[in-house]
Parts: sequence; structure tokens; C-alpha cells
Amino acid sequence: MRYCSFEHHGAPTYGLIEPQGGVDHITHVLRESPELSDDARPVRIEPIALSSAALHAPVHPTKIVCIGRNYRAHAAEMGSEVPKEPLIFFKPPSSVLAPGRSIVRPKLSAMVHYEGELGVVIGKDCRNLKTGESVRPYILGYTAVNDVTARDLQKTDGQWARAKGFDTFCPVGPIVTDEIDPWKGVKVETRVNGKLNQHGTTLDLVFNLDAIIHYISSVMTLYPGDLIATGTPEGVGPLVAGDQVEIYVEGVGTLKNPVVDQA
Repeated sequence: MRYCSFEHHGAPTYGLIEPQGGVDHITHVLRESPELSDDARPVRIEPIALSSAALHAPVHPTKIVCIGRNYRAHAAEMGSEVPKEPLIFFKPPSSVLAPGRSIVRPKLSAMVHYEGELGVVIGKDCRNLKTGESVRPYILGYTAVNDVTARDLQKTDGQWARAKGFDTFCPVGPIVTDEIDPWKGVKVETRVNGKLNQHGTTLDLVFNLDAIIHYISSVMTLYPGDLIATGTPEGVGPLVAGDQVEIYVEGVGTLKNPVVDQA
């Protein structure tokens, strides 16, 4: 299943995506959000090209759990050691941003960075998984995430809530899909103004999805719709007003957002 959230008859609606003539189209609308129902009851509509749809963020998480330093080369570029167990932190749901909407550089920061990541969307309650239990049944699908970070505040605060938590600091999308397999390797790339700055694969994750989800579920309950950002490859860097940042996840597509300064 591949789905998005888009503007339909004046309201945000979930839609199923199917290829038609080699181009992705929204072909059905869903009466309920996919993470909250096993029976979303799709209704066929006149196909709408995905590229022309007004997209909303495809997730509405109760929480966003992020994994820090989960690529060795990124840990090295930050001058940090690779953690011995998953390093988790949060972004607030209020930071979620739709594709195409503007990332706002806050006046409080002079060093805002992009971080392209694979996002995992939870499909059902997940708590205290047993040793060896598969995490796949708990995953609804995958998306692209930009873990936007006020790097200067991250360095000075001693904890990351402010640096990671500004409004617009979690672009997500453009779609959610269950048709990729991160265990086999999925490319994650970031471009700024067309220039490739990050290139990685999920095969290079220090902690794979099994380790991540088992670890998180030992601490807290993951609910349907919750979002996990799995870590960023090396090559993070600054964003300035006027930039266009693109996060590409193989099989998901490209999440595009412009950058503006806070008014």
C-alpha cells in the first residue's frame, strides 16, 4: 500500500496511490486514516496526478522518536563516538511539516542544518517486544523525514529538545509506503539547491530496525501513527533562506521544502 494525505474538496483526506501510464496518481480516497483502521474502505475517484496534488503531512504521530548517531560516518563528522545502544530523543508533533511548506529558520539560531532520514510509521500498539520477535508486523510503512536541527543550540543546550523541536523542524512525506525493505538496503539522499550533499543506505545503520524498535518498545508504548526517524548519513550542513532542500528515500520519493527566515 502507498498512500498520501492531500487536499480534497476543501479538507485533508488520505488517498491511495497507484501508477497509471507510468505516473503516480491518487486513485482512491480513504474514509479513515490507515494507521487507525485495518479497513480504510477505499472509494474510487477520478485519478489525480500525485505531482499536482496539494499534499499534507501523511502522518499525525502522538510522538516522534529519533535515533542519534546511527551512521558511523555521521557520528565521526560530529566528533562523537558511536553509541553502544540506540540513542533516542524526541521531536514534538508540532514540528511536523507538510511537503512543499516552508522550513522556518528561527531568530534564536544562526546555524540550522538539514538531516535526511528514513522514517518508520508504526501500525499497531508496540510495547515490550519479546526477544527475537519480528518488528515487521508493527510497521505500517516508511516515509522520508528531515530532522531539521538548530546545530548551535544543540551544542550549547546540553540536551536537544529546543534544537530539534522548533515548529516546521520535521518535514515528512511525500507518501507512506510498505513496498520497500530497509533490511535489504534503501538509499537515503539529501540535495540542497540540486547539489547532492548526503548519500547513504540503510545497510549502514549502526542499529537496524529490529534493534531500534525493540529498544524503544522496552521503554515506552509506540502507538499507531507514531513516527521513528532512524538516523542521518554523513554530510549534514547548513540551510539559509532561499534554499530548497530535498530528501530522497528510495521507493518513497522526494520530500521538498523551501527555507525562509522567521519574520
